[in-house]
Amino acid sequence: MQQIFIDQQVVLQQQLTITGEDARHLSQVLRMHPGERVRLSTHEGDNFLCEIQSLDKQEVVLRVMEETMSTELTQRIYLFQAIPKGDRMETVIEKAVELGVYEVIPVEMKYCVVKLDDKKKASRLKRYQAIAEAAAKQSKRSRIPKIHPVMTFAEAVDYAMQCDVCLVPYECKRGMVATKEALHKIQSNSAISIMIGPEGGFDATEIARVEPDMDVISLGSRILRTDTAAITAMSMVMLACSMQESD
Repeated sequence: MQQIFIDQQVVLQQQLTITGEDARHLSQVLRMHPGERVRLSTHEGDNFLCEIQSLDKQEVVLRVMEETMSTELTQRIYLFQAIPKGDRMETVIEKAVELGVYEVIPVEMKYCVVKLDDKKKASRLKRYQAIAEAAAKQSKRSRIPKIHPVMTFAEAVDYAMQCDVCLVPYECKRGMVATKEALHKIQSNSAISIMIGPEGGFDATEIARVEPDMDVISLGSRILRTDTAAITAMSMVMLACSMQESD
């Protein structure tokens, strides 16, 4: 079932007209027909099952049939990702959105290989947000996660510290014991930050900055690429969140 996000308020039995790229995609790309159904989510977090009444390449008319459950976690996961090289950031955003991330924050760290000027930061932010929207539609999210403009490490730490649980995957002497203890801190409405280092790893001063206030954890005995580390950490946290909800 196709997913659409809209700004306007929705009530049951209301008819809605969808225009623009969503209308073109439904009619011209997917070649949907009257009587087929789509899932619709608003920016307020409401979700509805709708039936297509009529459509052409300019507009699609929907009838709102029933309200459906949210697919969002009750927790909010903030992924702070050191800017990686190549297209790995795009992969991280796509997979993090599928796994339930609330916001993604690109971060400049000391050992980041890639250094972006202001023009590239702006153009990439636009692309990153488009990737997040596409991933949200594909995975039937009830909201589109926000992609932040690039932050400095200091800015990222200040923002992350507002969360209830702050996780930093790193080479940790306590191994998975620390990881297990940190994940047990997650509650039903927790805000969780995950700080992922760059290809070159965290600088010692960066770890010293976060170690007193954040949970430095392990992702296992192997060294993971930065994009793999992000997806692994997101998966672990998502599972912990889902298990908390089922208790």
